[in-house]
Amino acid sequence: MAATSNMTEIIFLGFSQSQHVQKVIFVIFLLMYTAIVLGNGLIVVTVMASKGLSSPMYFFLSYLSLVELCYCSVTAPKLIFDSLLKRKVISLQGCITQIFFLHFFGGTEIFLLTVMAYDRYVAICKPLHYVTIMNRRVCGLLVGAAWSGGLLHSAGQAFLIFQLPFCGPNVIDHYFCDVHPVLKLACSDTFLISLLVIINGGSISVISFVVLLASYVVILHSLRSHTAEGRRRALSTCASHLAVVGLFFIPCSFVYMRPCITLPVDKIVAVFYTVVTPLLNPIIYSFRNTEVKNAMRKLVGRKMTLEEK
Repeated sequence: MAATSNMTEIIFLGFSQSQHVQKVIFVIFLLMYTAIVLGNGLIVVTVMASKGLSSPMYFFLSYLSLVELCYCSVTAPKLIFDSLLKRKVISLQGCITQIFFLHFFGGTEIFLLTVMAYDRYVAICKPLHYVTIMNRRVCGLLVGAAWSGGLLHSAGQAFLIFQLPFCGPNVIDHYFCDVHPVLKLACSDTFLISLLVIINGGSISVISFVVLLASYVVILHSLRSHTAEGRRRALSTCASHLAVVGLFFIPCSFVYMRPCITLPVDKIVAVFYTVVTPLLNPIIYSFRNTEVKNAMRKLVGRKMTLEEK
C-alpha cells in the first residue's frame, strides 16, 4: 500500500441506519443465503455423485453452481453479520481482499457462462462430433481457462486499487467493497486508474457477450433443420441458459460498463448479480430439468437407505 495512505478501515452505510429495517434485512438475506448454499451445494453434490449426469453440460453446471456459491459468499455473510451491528466496518486490507475475490469469482462466472454457450453450440450444431469435440480433457481445459481468466481479471483490478493512496473520508454508500466506491476514497488523481478499471471489466463483458450472442444466433439458425421435438428440447435448454446470462450480465453491465461513478441504485442492482442470480440458478437451470430432479431423488433415497441400515 502506498506510504501516504492514512486510512486503516472503511465504514459501510449499508441499506439503512434504521434498526428495524436492519433486522428485516438480516432475516431476508439469511434465508436467501441459506437457500443459495443448499440449492447450489445440492447441485454440485448431485452431479459429482450421479453417473447419469456425466455429460459436459452437467459438468459445467456443477462448476457454475460452485462459483456462484463462492461468489455470493464474498458479500452475503458480511452483509448478514453487519445488519446486527450499528457500525459496519472493514479493514482496508480486507476491503481490497474482498474486491479481489468478488472479481475473481465474478470473472470466472462470466467465462463459464461463455463456455456453456459454446457447449450448447457444439451439441446443437455439430451433434455427430459432440462427444469427440467436448471430451473430458477439453472440458477440463475450458474450466481451467475460465478460472484462469477470472484470476487474471481480479488480479488486475486489485493491483490497480492497491497502487492508490487513501486518505478519506473513509465512508462508502454501499454494503461491500467494489472498485467504483473505493476509487472515490483515493486522495490522488484516479482518471487513468478509472479508465484501466473500465477497460479491464468492460472488455471481458463485451467480448463474452459477443461470443454468447454469436453462439445463439448460429444455434437459432441451425434449428430450422431440426425436428419439432428437437427444436423444443434445444430451445428449452437455451432458454434456461439465456435467463441466467440475462440475470447476471444486465446488472453487471449497468455497474461496470460506465464511467467510474457511484449511484444510490447501485446497491439494489448489486443484489441482483451477487444474491438473486445465485438464488435462482438452481431453479432456472436444474430443478426444472427432469434428469437432475431424478438424480436428486436417487441421491436422497440412497442416503435414507444407508441411514436406515
